[in-house]
Amino acid sequence: MPSSFEILNPNVRRGPFRAVLFDFDGTLSLIREGWPRVMVGMMVEILRNSHLAGESDEELWGLVERFVMALNGHPTVVQMARFVEEVKLRGGTPDDPREYSRGYLDRLMRVVRQRWDLLESGRVGPVEWVVPEAHAILQNLQGRGVPLFLASGTDMESIRHEGQLLRVLDAFGEHVYAPDDGDPTFSKGQVVDTILSTLGLRGEELLGFGDGVVETTEVKRVGGVMVGVASAEPGQTGVNPDKRARLTAAGADLIIPDYARQHELLGWLWGETTQ
Repeated sequence: MPSSFEILNPNVRRGPFRAVLFDFDGTLSLIREGWPRVMVGMMVEILRNSHLAGESDEELWGLVERFVMALNGHPTVVQMARFVEEVKLRGGTPDDPREYSRGYLDRLMRVVRQRWDLLESGRVGPVEWVVPEAHAILQNLQGRGVPLFLASGTDMESIRHEGQLLRVLDAFGEHVYAPDDGDPTFSKGQVVDTILSTLGLRGEELLGFGDGVVETTEVKRVGGVMVGVASAEPGQTGVNPDKRARLTAAGADLIIPDYARQHELLGWLWGETTQ
């Protein structure tokens, strides 16, 4: 087994591949790392303050975290619509999902704007807020002449801004897909289908990188190869065990903690090396 990545599917197809799809948050960018604590914390707080929760704090946190992470990759409003169902099941009167979305984003952006400021001012460089060696793997793939696509559940305006701050967006050209104004109809599945139909590819010719359930299941749905990026938070190293567990359950073919060994990884995926 190669030391630089974990093979979950011993029968995984090895390339060459004709298109590569990347998720953004947690897969390339770490600017929004920590968002689950903000979202889950808000939901737990609402349920507690509304006297709609009989569980212990630990049980309630686990319940909410499971459905939040299962929907990771969808537009935020989809997670909030699921929360609305939870409030109704408990006999409460929920707000509109978009109202919950606004409340969550207000909380999250207090942290995110601080990180924007660090990058905009030049006090830190882009390398500090990307998954390690993210720039290197994008350059490697561009050198192979393979078209790159970016799909994110984060709103398009933020993706454009943060992608430019991190200097990763140019690698994708016009192939950047994200919901406008939290559009709940946005789907990574539609992006996958568009890639295949536009380029005339077979599903097996698509390679994906992501840290979420949605992009993993969509790439696997069409028969593509999925590399699960079990990235750690900034300043930490190694595989994030919670992400690894979710990615494994979703059907990822390989697991990596970051792109530090991207040259070996792509060489193996393209069938150029044995380890």
